[in-house]
Amino acid sequence: MKILFLITGSHVTLSAVAPLVTAAQNAGHQVLLATNEPLMPAAEAIGVPTVCVMAEPIRHFMPAAGPEGHDPDPQDELTTTGHGLATLATTVLPTLLELAAHWPPDLVVGSSMSYAAGLLAARLKVPWVRHAEYLAIPVAGIDRGAAEGLRPALEGLGLTGLPEPDLFVDVCPPSLSPPAVTAARPLPMRYIPRNPQRRLESWMYTRPVGRPRVLITSGTHFRMLPGDAVRRLVAGLAGEGAEVLIAAPEDAARELADGLRDVRIGWLPLDAVAPTCDLAVTHGGATTAMTMMACGVPQLLMPPNTHTRLIARALSDYGAARTVMPDEHPGRDAGDLVADGCRDILATPGFAQRARALAGEMAGLPSPADVVRTLEVLPQQA
Repeated sequence: MKILFLITGSHVTLSAVAPLVTAAQNAGHQVLLATNEPLMPAAEAIGVPTVCVMAEPIRHFMPAAGPEGHDPDPQDELTTTGHGLATLATTVLPTLLELAAHWPPDLVVGSSMSYAAGLLAARLKVPWVRHAEYLAIPVAGIDRGAAEGLRPALEGLGLTGLPEPDLFVDVCPPSLSPPAVTAARPLPMRYIPRNPQRRLESWMYTRPVGRPRVLITSGTHFRMLPGDAVRRLVAGLAGEGAEVLIAAPEDAARELADGLRDVRIGWLPLDAVAPTCDLAVTHGGATTAMTMMACGVPQLLMPPNTHTRLIARALSDYGAARTVMPDEHPGRDAGDLVADGCRDILATPGFAQRARALAGEMAGLPSPADVVRTLEVLPQQA
């Protein structure tokens, strides 16, 4: 069987789909991964055939951010995101049709926001699978915006709405699944952490003895805290006897390293490091949050936008995380505020217990190899 995997062009979608792509390839199927130019090096690194179908990054199609201090209505933000993704879909569809003329797929798998996948499958009259790559995806709101933006394309296909997928695969553990997603009766799939690799050193996979390990991620796109606040946070944690790791891109690492002592800082392979940690301090990015969930690590989250706030709310409501919004405490130093939250999580066993329960639930979900066996029968049922 020939399976075309189409992702919207973010590292989140690439990290999430990689285990399913490699499982399909390992099962003996022909696979092709289609993405955009900025993701090509990372996509090639996972070792599957990859083709570039668009030069622009996904942010090229996204609405501009509002003015400083403006907090957009979440529903309006989701709708405008859907409009942007609709434009992306119509832009890339001709290239995908040309690709399919030379490499006709039997099945199309698209990431949750890849509306081109459904359009392509409808044009080719082949089944397609929607793959939700992380938790708390607000599909309903984004779908409404996408349907508005895709109305001419849908009418050209004789459709009155977005094409329904033949299968919906979801990596969100059922305990955290939003009602709208649960109603769609998705096929659950175990989340397998995937990130770029490097040569491991023993401290990366060895838990320290006699003291907690706290991982702080600086964020690739969102800087959670200014440098001085990070230093105060590190000092507060070190004062409690914790070992501190900071995962950061090299430019951010150079900026933060000044004034920090006895802290390991730089790019870290999260899949190897996470199981050794007692707490992760992050902005709630999907790949990081899902990796920590799979490894049973409680989290302190500082979400900057609608999607990360949904993730933070789901995890905090479950009891596996605590959400801290420094902007809501203008009289407090952000570093001290976060340090207090960390102390609370480390001193309260319930956070770690809930995080481990969530990891156990995720580990019990069908593996990517199991899901591939379900994919194999879809063309026969079409």
